[in-house]
This record gives sequence, C-alpha cells and structure tokens, in this order.
Amino acid sequence: MHKPEISIVVPIHNEQEVIESLYERLTKVMDSLARPYEVILVNDGSTDNSATLLNDLVKRRPKEFRIIHFNGNYGQHMAIMAGFENMRGEVAIMLDADMQTPPEEIPKLMAAIDEGHDVVNSFRLNRQDHLWRKFVSKAHNIIRKKITPARIKMEDEGSMLRAYRRNIVKQMTATGEKSTFITALAMIYAVNPTEIGVKHEERSLGTSSYSLYKLIRYNFDMLTNFSLVPLQMFTLLGIGVSAFSILFVIYLFIRRLIVGPEAEGVFTLFAIAFFIMGLILLGLGIIGEYVGRIYQESQKRPRFVIQKIVEAE
Repeated sequence: MHKPEISIVVPIHNEQEVIESLYERLTKVMDSLARPYEVILVNDGSTDNSATLLNDLVKRRPKEFRIIHFNGNYGQHMAIMAGFENMRGEVAIMLDADMQTPPEEIPKLMAAIDEGHDVVNSFRLNRQDHLWRKFVSKAHNIIRKKITPARIKMEDEGSMLRAYRRNIVKQMTATGEKSTFITALAMIYAVNPTEIGVKHEERSLGTSSYSLYKLIRYNFDMLTNFSLVPLQMFTLLGIGVSAFSILFVIYLFIRRLIVGPEAEGVFTLFAIAFFIMGLILLGLGIIGEYVGRIYQESQKRPRFVIQKIVEAE
C-alpha cells in the first residue's frame, strides 16, 4: 500500500468546471515537493458531472488519488472530516476546490510544519472577493475574537488553506460532533500553532456555493458552537430591560397620581410593548439555536454517510 507523508483533502460540491485545473495545478505542485502524497477528493453530493470527472482522476493517477462519494450533501466541514478519517499521511492539508487560495502556496505550509508547528493557519493577502463578502468576513473575525476563547486566535478564520499534524486530526475526528468547525476546533488542541500569509486569487471558473444567507448562517453557527456569550449577552440585556421597565412603571404610577388619567401615552406604551416582545422573540431564537444543537447531538445519527470510496485496488 502506498504510504504517503502528506494528505491533501479537498471538498467538492458541483465543481465540474474546476476539477481539471485543480488536478493539473495540484499535481504539479506536489510532484515538485518530491515527498509522497495522496489527494482525497470528497464528493459532497454533487448533482453535476463532478462524480464522473473525479473517478477519472483515479484512473490517471491511481497511486495518489482517492475519491470519497457521499450519498448526499452534508456540508464543507463534514466533507473535510470524512477526508481526515480516511487519510493515511502524517500531515493533513485542507484546500478549497475553487483554488482562490492557490495550491502553489502549499510549500509555505509544509515549511512551517517542518519547523515544528502542529497547526499552520493562513490569512489571505490582498483578498480578491466582493466587498460584501469582505465586510461579512471582517465583521465575523472581529466578533469571534471578542467572544470566543483566547485559544481560538486566528486573523482569518475563513481561509481554508491549512495544515495539521496527524495527532491534531485524530483529536478532531474523535469528537464526533455534528456541528464541527475545523478551523476553530484545531486551535483548541494545538500546542504550537502559527499563521502565515498566502496569496488570494479571483475565482475564474465555477460559482461559489456560499450565498449571503449561508455565510451569515455559517458565522452564527460557529459562534454558538464555541461560545456562550450570545446567551450571556441576552441575559444581561433582559436584566437591563426589566430594570428599565420597573422604573418606567413607577414613573407612570407617580405621573397618574399627579396629572391624572391621560390617553396621550397609549402609543408610547404600544411601542415599548412591541420592543420588549421583539427582545423576547430574539431570546427564544438564541436559546432555540443552543437547544437545537443539543437535540442533534443527542440523536446520535451519523454525521455523514459514505456511499463508496474509489481508489486503486
């Protein structure tokens, strides 16, 4: 059996336009390193022609390429976890199929690994994305730094080009969590992490699977997985509003004794009531997010289902 030193894990979801370019650029870079490697491409329920194109890569490079096919779409992080659980190398490298963080930057990560780091994160230099994506990402990174544990220290949590030693990967896969955020989870187990700057390119082929809603959902999921601050902030807000409401009731009572009955303040009371009801609904939503995660974990259902693995016999 081919024993690789490096395992490249790439999640694939409807990426038929970029697969050939990914194959050419990635193999060129890895061959130049002259270190044994494997490429694990995880087909995350693609509905285009990606599955056929991926299987063809095994025929072309049976020694290096392995394909994992899911029976449905489980998300980017679950696809990476499946690759981690099936890797054979001592170092795992995550890479996005769109190659906006180009595979040509992989030697930088390996140089950092060779220096003794167990987790090598990256941040995107001169980011080539739409302004709204830059804004969402920047806002998320600022909020994350404020409310997540100090160990989760990253400049750019959204950059997916990263390298992990095998012991870090084993600890991450052992968690069995359904809502897993690999970039943050790795930092919890890291002993000697580092971060390096990498190039960022415009996406020339294909389209991103992340809409604005999915990005917001992704960011909110990450925060609620690694922090109780949203619940604590709402608790403090509730205490503040309750205190203000008590003072306001006392004020109205005194005013009624002095001025007498009046109808002019009805709309003000309605506005305050609607504001408080809005806060209650917000709180229920935040609590529901945490309860939903507890419910999902308690079901003990598999995080993903592998339909088949295509590799050389």
